[in-house]
Amino acid sequence: MKIHEYQAKELFRRYAIPVPEGGVAATLDEALAVADTLPGYPLVIKAQIHAGGRGRAGGVKFAANRDELQRRACKILGMTLVTPQTGPEGRLVQRVLVEQAADIGRELYLSLLTDRATASIVIMAGSAGGMDIEKTAATMPDKFIKVQVNPLQGLQPHHIRQVLFGLGIPPDTMKQWPALLAALYRLFVENDCLLVEINPLIITGAGSPLAVDAKIELDDNALFRHADLLTYRDLHEEDPLETRAREYNLNYIRLSGNVGVMVNGAGLAMATMDIIKKAGAEPANFLDVGGGTTAEMVEKGFAIILSDQNVTGILVNIFGGILRCDVLARGIVEAANKCGISVPLLIRMEGTNVEQGRKILADSGLPLITAVDLADAAAKVAEMVA
Repeated sequence: MKIHEYQAKELFRRYAIPVPEGGVAATLDEALAVADTLPGYPLVIKAQIHAGGRGRAGGVKFAANRDELQRRACKILGMTLVTPQTGPEGRLVQRVLVEQAADIGRELYLSLLTDRATASIVIMAGSAGGMDIEKTAATMPDKFIKVQVNPLQGLQPHHIRQVLFGLGIPPDTMKQWPALLAALYRLFVENDCLLVEINPLIITGAGSPLAVDAKIELDDNALFRHADLLTYRDLHEEDPLETRAREYNLNYIRLSGNVGVMVNGAGLAMATMDIIKKAGAEPANFLDVGGGTTAEMVEKGFAIILSDQNVTGILVNIFGGILRCDVLARGIVEAANKCGISVPLLIRMEGTNVEQGRKILADSGLPLITAVDLADAAAKVAEMVA
């Protein structure tokens, strides 16, 4: 689960990680009220969306006085911000963060993320930060280092020394940094984060560290341990079909293709999407109905897939184990009768009660396409989307 910058900075404050003074606003009046609580100008107005690249897209502006704040906040609030991470449709800006402009001496980069390949927490540190960080990392890789931390042992003094060396922190200003790094690590672990990123992390003119930006991504699977963090979820920033699927305990991710996918199991989903691509088409979604699915959940899954206007065909690929094939078949028939499936529907299923399931489909009178195995499914997908 992604959260907004202003929410990430709220978490930073809990851990005594220094951030600029500021507040969030949903209207111009609120933005002016926040400004009145701050020491003075210049201020920064920052669009709050779940995407990077806001500065280049016009979503971050400085205000030297109240008039500039008023004009620029009005322009950002309500705009559709298009960045490389939003896609061409962009994101509607419903809130802005108004905060004190920082006295920037140096810009650095710092992040923590999980590395499944090594079962470690990786700290990435860069002596160069700011906009176009991806380009900077590609053209100047010597500016960045990775420090792997064994989560069973935790952050150790030698990790901190490596990070400070990678950031190029002058020896005479190092005293404040160990506490900052330790706090970031605690925040990452205690809140089950997948990513904590500060870009830029600056050294002010006075030599102090300051997180002028903050990005946090939380592990959805661990949110049951963090009821307080659930309040940070912004449904306006999430795909409405993914939100709807979550209500029915379905795992759905919308993609950009034209073939709807329904499977039971993530591994089977990946194999099915490979089949679709090999057939010359593109998957429109990833929908894992799981093992304990009911006929009603199958019906809801079809309704969600069909809500995507790009879907021109559906492939159902089920291996019946906990989810029996007869249950799946009844769900398909109910979905077809209620939803009015108007695109070609290809079904391949195998496993528990498969013969009963095939009979239910055959007796339904529905115009279904069936496949006996994966090779047959691949060939028929190619025909279906031709």
